[in-house]
Amino acid sequence: MDTGTTALMLCCIIGLTLMIPGLALFYGGMVSVKSSVNMMMMTYGAVAVVGILWFVFGFSLVFGDSLGGLLGNPGDFFGSGGLYSGDGSTQQTSVNGLSILLFSLFQALFACITVALISGAAADRMKFGAWMVFAAVWAVVVYFPVAHWVFSFDGTVSESGGWIANSLKALDFAGGTAVHINAGAAALALAIVLGKSRSFGQGPKPHSVPLTLLGAGLLWAGWYAFNGGSWLSASDGAGFAMVTSFLATCAAVLAWLAVEKLRSGHVSGIGAASGAIAGLVAITPACGDVTPMGAILVGLVAGAVCPLAVGLKERFGYDDTLDVVGVHLVGGLIGTLMIGLVGSADSVQGVDGLLYGGGVDQLWRQFVAAAAVLLYSFAVSLAIALVLKATMGLRIPPEAEEQGIDATLHRDPAYELV
Repeated sequence: MDTGTTALMLCCIIGLTLMIPGLALFYGGMVSVKSSVNMMMMTYGAVAVVGILWFVFGFSLVFGDSLGGLLGNPGDFFGSGGLYSGDGSTQQTSVNGLSILLFSLFQALFACITVALISGAAADRMKFGAWMVFAAVWAVVVYFPVAHWVFSFDGTVSESGGWIANSLKALDFAGGTAVHINAGAAALALAIVLGKSRSFGQGPKPHSVPLTLLGAGLLWAGWYAFNGGSWLSASDGAGFAMVTSFLATCAAVLAWLAVEKLRSGHVSGIGAASGAIAGLVAITPACGDVTPMGAILVGLVAGAVCPLAVGLKERFGYDDTLDVVGVHLVGGLIGTLMIGLVGSADSVQGVDGLLYGGGVDQLWRQFVAAAAVLLYSFAVSLAIALVLKATMGLRIPPEAEEQGIDATLHRDPAYELV
């Protein structure tokens, strides 16, 4: 066991755990006061159910020996068997003497946060029970297979891994495809099946901009663990990923605010928070594959394009309440594809992209990976949502939506208003 890497990963796990309240506050502040607690509970509920599923069989489906490059063998680590021995010691990965059990916890938090991201498209109107079922089923049939495709490299935990990582050889440092495109496509499908909320089209309704800014700050801090920890080593690679993550986020905030100023004459707190998240999303797949200057370019593109993408929901009539599609799906696509454009062999793991003389070889690989994850996630998520709608129902009653989901479903309002 490498003690330096182990210490880094312990810190990264703490950082990833801070992203749970970060996401809850970020989403909870953006919705109306009548559904703030429900919004936060959707995050915590998703983390709880997915965390259990991960250690029962999810890790095995993702990192077990590959079945045709599509799914890990569910029997390899079922019940977390094989991750530790009878005396409490743990098995090691091939990556710098890292404990597989610790690696499993790190990846469990990836799975939990990915599922929780989808909830932003279901704000104000989805039954909590239906959300919990959706979260569990989606994790099993969408996230676990896609994570195997992207994160399971040959020889790291098992002998053979997923097709995107090993056969296609698309680059995704920390989850632009498996996390953000995956969650964004699912959010679009769920929003379409759920239908519009009663307040759709009436403008933004954040009840607490400070909470959203606080949540964005916690997410920003946790993202260093998300991206830097994905190097799985206390080395230059982790530091490089953290630096590019910081630069892209700063650039995206500035670009988002510039777009706001040009469009409306104002800059907003919600815009600053959303710009930060857009930059973090876009740099996630590319943080080890672009130079620091390339990271600034990635952030500028994400910060400029994502606010325009957010406006598509009004044009096409889907109620993606908290802009999961505009920020995570579009931001994930930007970051994944820009590796093929501005990727650089001077980074810690990248290859030269089109603008660095590398031609289109890496660009087409990035496109195929992004398209495959988007189409698979959207199609299967749509099917899950339609089945749940036909069986247990997805939406709360109209009167409950009007009164507020916190008061009618949870009897636990965010504030005691006099």
